[in-house]
Amino acid sequence: MKKIAVLKGGRSAEREVSLTTGKEVAQGLRQRGYEVVEIDAAGQLCSELLACAPDVVFIALHGRWGEDGSVQGLLEMMQLPYTGSGVVSSAVAIDKVISKTIFVANDVPTPAFQVLAPECGAQEITLAPPYVIKPPREGSSIGITIVTDKSQAPAAIEDARQYDGELLLENFIEGRELTVAVLDGRLLPIIEIEPESGVYDYESKYTPGSTRYTCPAKLDGEVAAKIGEIALKAYRVLDCAGAARVDFMLDGHGHPWVLEVNTIPGMTPTSLLPKAAAAAGMDFGELVEAMVKSASLKI
Repeated sequence: MKKIAVLKGGRSAEREVSLTTGKEVAQGLRQRGYEVVEIDAAGQLCSELLACAPDVVFIALHGRWGEDGSVQGLLEMMQLPYTGSGVVSSAVAIDKVISKTIFVANDVPTPAFQVLAPECGAQEITLAPPYVIKPPREGSSIGITIVTDKSQAPAAIEDARQYDGELLLENFIEGRELTVAVLDGRLLPIIEIEPESGVYDYESKYTPGSTRYTCPAKLDGEVAAKIGEIALKAYRVLDCAGAARVDFMLDGHGHPWVLEVNTIPGMTPTSLLPKAAAAAGMDFGELVEAMVKSASLKI
């Protein structure tokens, strides 16, 4: 029986989500017969890992100091196999400015964008509303504002700068919100996301019943195939491994646009990767076990 260390919590703005993800993962692995040690990454991580001596580390962290390559680098140095993407792909994917630059270079469709340096304000914005202002290295819709009038920009910038000095602005795509989970290079069914509030914000993501999910999404076969092809391309150009999730907007003309790639998808009761796996006939325990089995050292 393998001993699995589940890293959860941490110090990022997504700590509470990570604690829930870690709890669910640990429960799923125990039900599959694994010995599981839960470790809060906000503590003495190195000493706890050394004391635990796990066979595999399941990274259930979200955001900085967990999803950004830092923990992955530590685990590489400790020679501990871990789930998900490696150091470089994790660091690149969490930074939406860098990942979007890579998308553009590789013909992966992504909304037009502008980077606002830490010393710049609303007067330097060249995009016309509507656009989205977001901190480029956060997740769970933290610090994001949709700006429909330029008068809203200063407040949106102030909010986003609580989390990051450099900001990402991108054209707002009106349309259907979709996500595609990829597991070890294999596409899972596409999910359509329809929040009751009209905006898939933090509350809509983590409040049960506040968002309607359709999986598989009701899409024309040709459009679905195109979205799948683009999702795999985004996964590959960022050199992802294990489980990842590619978020899309599908505009009114049927054109898909990649917003970002999440290299450590949530595993909470409202999260999307487990929903996609279930639609593919894989229960939660089978999903987390598959993620453990594909764990490795990447360097």
